[in-house]
Amino acid sequence: MSHRFFLWLCLLPLAALTAAFFLLPMARLLVTGADGPHGLAEYLAILVEPRYRTTLINTVLLAGTATIVTLVVATIAGLFLQRHRFPGRAILVAMLTFPLAFPGVVVGFMIILLAGRQGLIGDLSARLTGDKLVFAYSVYGLFLGYIYFSIPRVILTIMAAAQKLDPGLEEAARSLGAGPWAVLRDVILPALAPALVASGAIAFATAMGAFGTAFTLATNLDVLPMLIYTEFTLAGNLATSAALSVGLGLLTWLMLALARSLSGNSVAAAG
Repeated sequence: MSHRFFLWLCLLPLAALTAAFFLLPMARLLVTGADGPHGLAEYLAILVEPRYRTTLINTVLLAGTATIVTLVVATIAGLFLQRHRFPGRAILVAMLTFPLAFPGVVVGFMIILLAGRQGLIGDLSARLTGDKLVFAYSVYGLFLGYIYFSIPRVILTIMAAAQKLDPGLEEAARSLGAGPWAVLRDVILPALAPALVASGAIAFATAMGAFGTAFTLATNLDVLPMLIYTEFTLAGNLATSAALSVGLGLLTWLMLALARSLSGNSVAAAG
């Protein structure tokens, strides 16, 4: 048996799984999206129909804003946790990354317990001001759920990248008179740029397709995962739901591809 034939034989299970669980479902999804009364024009509905276009804009803005806030919070926390050792640090890191074990529905339920009609924030605000503050079912509750869901992923990436930073570069910058903010701006953040781009893209993609959290919280807000669900289950519109699914997947894939390209260029420039 030749070496080349052995390699192809080892790749055969991967090829079979890829065809069965990715290529064939994607092909069926594409065919279903074009099988409606409008044909291939069904794929333009996400941009032409006002409701679909508004839902797309809401989803992108919400996911983008949650990603930016997540990057800021997780970068500060990740750098601090990587560079400081204190009692209870391991417990704190474990607590911050614990949401990785939760599905989206559990995250949504925790947001309801925090800011829902019977939530902790509502009880405290009622005692302090007489008015119950409830925002779990609005864009703010969904935004909080996305952040809660994304921060652990970004923190782990930032901590791993910060561990590989060369402390000599920071010492050289300080010896040349650079202050803490200048070191952060000119040394640390450029070195962390590939990790920031990669983890930000993952956080954005996760927020774009987070169905469990949206299903639990988005009662007064249209986002693409919920729109696809309602078109499929309530309206029975298979073609539209398939076309919207393809649009959501394509947009998320483009963001991930762009992030991979930017990360690669950053790594090359840094090297």
